[in-house]
Amino acid sequence: MNQSSGQGAPPDGDPLFQSYPRVPGVFDEMVSDTALTRPHWRRFVESMERHGSKELASRWDSGRRMIREHDVTYNVYGDPKGMDRPWGLDLMPLLLAAEDWKRVDAGLGQRSRLLNLILEDCYGGSQRLLRDGFLPPELVYANPGFLRSCRGIGVPKNVYLHLLACDLARSADGNWWVLSDRTQAPSGMGYALENRAVISRILPEELRDHQVERLAGFFRVEREMLLNLAPRATANPSLVLLTPGPHNETYFEHAYLARHLGIPLVEGADLTVRDRCVFLKTLEGLQPVDVILRRVDDSFCDPLELR
Repeated sequence: MNQSSGQGAPPDGDPLFQSYPRVPGVFDEMVSDTALTRPHWRRFVESMERHGSKELASRWDSGRRMIREHDVTYNVYGDPKGMDRPWGLDLMPLLLAAEDWKRVDAGLGQRSRLLNLILEDCYGGSQRLLRDGFLPPELVYANPGFLRSCRGIGVPKNVYLHLLACDLARSADGNWWVLSDRTQAPSGMGYALENRAVISRILPEELRDHQVERLAGFFRVEREMLLNLAPRATANPSLVLLTPGPHNETYFEHAYLARHLGIPLVEGADLTVRDRCVFLKTLEGLQPVDVILRRVDDSFCDPLELR
């Protein structure tokens, strides 16, 4: 977000924010320690005030209707609300200043490169990190996530980490913390895209005026990365997205991503192996598959060595 000028009044003085809670010892994204609206929030707060509570309620009703019409769900097993629970989306977006996001972007990029190098060393390299004591062997070999059967299997371009999702939080002093890393089949991309689509419909002026960072570049780079991993020389590599099926909690995202990336959504039964190559079963016959974007947990991917 671009920052706007002006001093900014405390949200407590605005009708919409009269009951806005302040929690001592917790970093507040919208309000500074001096109880003033942070610079990159000021224009947004003013815009919300101009709309008024009735208009915002009407717009949010439209947003919830869009979520239902688009069938955006997050399946929770055993949920009394049912398997197809509508996706929960907050009308109020989280605004980050441009300089804040640049720091997060650089830090997460560095983190992803480091994790890929660690995986390369543990699975495909000389395991120097273990031999030289940088990583305790018991930390790796006793971890159920370390698959010994995959040791020595080469991967294209030494790319072991294709997607990384990080759970972020702020410390009381405003520093960013990474609470966890999700590397197996990280979800969130499709939901982020759908969130943006809904917000852009109900708050179009705000997204335009704040010059919000676009998401299209991420998905373009993701598709290019997958195409570059194709092991055989071909002008048009074949990509598929492998899903566990409709009962998976994030199945909506699998279908949404496959459609957005322009690749088939397949389950295990849709694929077969001939002469150590993977093929997709189609009405026209078997079609070779070059790259599989896996959304199935690794333990379910091999019936011999794993589950």
